[in-house]
Amino acid sequence: MRITVAGTGYVGLITGVCLADIGHDVTCVDVHEEKIELLKKGRPTIHEAGLEELLKKNLLNGDLSFTTNAKDAYREAEVIFISVGTPENHDGTVNLEYIKEVAYTIGMNIENDVIVCTKSTVPVGTNEEIRDIIQSVKQSHLQINMVSTPEFLREGSAIFDFYHGDRIIIGADNEEAAAKIEEIFFPLKIPLIKTTIRSAEMIKYASNAFLATKISFINEIAAICEKVGANIDEVAFGIGQDKRIGSHFLKAGIGYGGSCFPKDTKALVQLAGDVHHRFELLESVIKVNKIQQSLVVMKAKELLGSLKGVRIALLGLAFKPNTDDIRESASLTIVKELLVEEAEVIAYDPIAIENAKKVLGNSIAYTTDLHSALLNAELVIIATEWQQIKDFPLELYGKLMKTAIIIDGRNCYSLEEVEKADINYLSIGRPPKLKVGVKS
Repeated sequence: MRITVAGTGYVGLITGVCLADIGHDVTCVDVHEEKIELLKKGRPTIHEAGLEELLKKNLLNGDLSFTTNAKDAYREAEVIFISVGTPENHDGTVNLEYIKEVAYTIGMNIENDVIVCTKSTVPVGTNEEIRDIIQSVKQSHLQINMVSTPEFLREGSAIFDFYHGDRIIIGADNEEAAAKIEEIFFPLKIPLIKTTIRSAEMIKYASNAFLATKISFINEIAAICEKVGANIDEVAFGIGQDKRIGSHFLKAGIGYGGSCFPKDTKALVQLAGDVHHRFELLESVIKVNKIQQSLVVMKAKELLGSLKGVRIALLGLAFKPNTDDIRESASLTIVKELLVEEAEVIAYDPIAIENAKKVLGNSIAYTTDLHSALLNAELVIIATEWQQIKDFPLELYGKLMKTAIIIDGRNCYSLEEVEKADINYLSIGRPPKLKVGVKS
């Protein structure tokens, strides 16, 4: 099938490459010439495991192409997937500027009947707006059908998720259009759920809001565990065995980040407000998460008092492991608060440093070497659970650091391992392990 994917950001690039890989003729279009030139050469513009191999493979066999020319991209497309960004406005609403620009461009350039699918996360009712824009400028005899196909790709495992997802949502008001989209995804053998367009739009927001709620819930339970002497690892495991609850997203830490959960939770609160419903539960989820991101700095101040001049190694800049994405990363909040306290910060991350520099500049030092980060540090804060950190021997902290104090915001180490090491260790929702001379 001839498919065009509008936008080569995270969702668009993964979608385009993977659709080509299952046998479709895919053209990806973007307005950024530099990005398109890199992609034409087989060089990914995002970090994702397995992407480069699939990109080069499908460029070579001719199933995948990239262009900045809208007329070439849209005129013969049977199906168009819109995957452009929907950033957050200052008031928490969704900025639909790029969506509307693409809709207008599609209408101006299509030359045959087409199905337009939204992959971008958009507020309920947006597909109708997109259709209205396209119809206002298209040739009068052409037929447009809208379909909502929200994405559920996790950064760091997006290609796996594309091939092994839990479900594919097809929101359509036209059965023939829905059948055509079903045909596209049929090779994946993933369960299909057909809904109305508005229900599909809502499913994406509701899914992310529910997962964010689980994260904030377990972090609140972790705070209580610290006060009553319980262990959040044991508590989370115990409740996670209940099939009604499940074990996923019950990992205590310093909160959620990334491009989806923060933006989508705020957008859903705003959407509820637009229809005169106050989403008090989700408002609390957002509030808890904001507090959680500052928790490790609060622990550091309680432990050491002043942080002025203290050399602190921050381990992890990406919002989660296996990605270079630093959007809404807890690490950004932590760095800014440490700088206010006049601490001396060196940050370790294996792949996210260049993106972090775009936000933090030269306000801190950076390294891709864990040993260099720890050398002569007086305090370590673990902010991202990179495997390199989880595999790092605990005894080396004591050997490399000036004072071996670790505040583990991701509970990377078991307390049994910590007991064997000559370190001071605080984590989230678990009893502290402090040696003589460090106050609790």
